[in-house]
Amino acid sequence: MKKMSIIVSMVFLAYACGNSNQNSSDQSAASGSSTPQTEAAATAPATASTDLSDNPDYKKGLALIAKNDCLTCHKVDEKLIGPAYRDVANKYTDKDIPMLAAKIIKGGLGVWGQVPMTPHPNLSVADAEQMVKYILLLKKS
Repeated sequence: MKKMSIIVSMVFLAYACGNSNQNSSDQSAASGSSTPQTEAAATAPATASTDLSDNPDYKKGLALIAKNDCLTCHKVDEKLIGPAYRDVANKYTDKDIPMLAAKIIKGGLGVWGQVPMTPHPNLSVADAEQMVKYILLLKKS
């Protein structure tokens, strides 16, 4: 029961944070769905030139982001509490994956302002790296 209330809370939060600026195609994709993964997918569109939804790094990273509290502070194209994922993707490259994964696990401060990033010590390095790979796929072409 506790798990269910957490999932419902995450879905509500993801919906509340991402709903105000969705276009009609995002809204139709999100309607009829109540899982965190599809809510995250509705707030994380693929780039216009490439459909990333078949990329395994995209799928795995999106699922991990939906499963964790990432959407509380981040959106794909807009700064929320933390930077937009697309801004992060445009700043870093694949060589930064280990450093960014470590920041997800340990937390961080100062790169994007004075609001600290919450540490996620229960994430494995592999999962954090998978999340970073997803974010880097959002780089504007």
